[in-house]
Amino acid sequence: MEEMIGVYDKGGQASNLAFFGLFALQHRGQEGAGIAASVGNRLRMHKDMGLVSQIFFHEILDSLTGHISIGHTMYSGSSSSVLRNTQPFYFQSLQGEFAIALEGNLINAREIREQLTGKGHYFETTSDAEVIAHLFVETRLHLGTLGAVETVMKQARGAYTC
Repeated sequence: MEEMIGVYDKGGQASNLAFFGLFALQHRGQEGAGIAASVGNRLRMHKDMGLVSQIFFHEILDSLTGHISIGHTMYSGSSSSVLRNTQPFYFQSLQGEFAIALEGNLINAREIREQLTGKGHYFETTSDAEVIAHLFVETRLHLGTLGAVETVMKQARGAYTC
């Protein structure tokens, strides 16, 4: 069990709203949490191990200004309970930076991971979210953002939301 939230706030305080959402969903994951916020083309993120109320102080939330944010609470389940597996994950590619959070499991994650490793991708975590992100980066180079999303949704099999 994990939980995630996505927020759009015209006033630029999306991370504050994400914090309250994660706090309300804390029972779904108590091992760690993270929030990523975007203002324009800049992305800021903070994540750590522990409870939501122990991770996000006023100073941290004030530094995560932005109109769009995503947040995630962690329950490790099948992956290791370590900071590097705490979501959201940050990625930077030739097309820019992005963050991703995933709830669920891919039944073909190992197969996709092996294909992408063969193409030179390096994985830092055991999370299926990282598999989706690498697949997105790989296909976005050739198909653009919408084409990459379509390809990821066709290739990533399982039960998930991201």
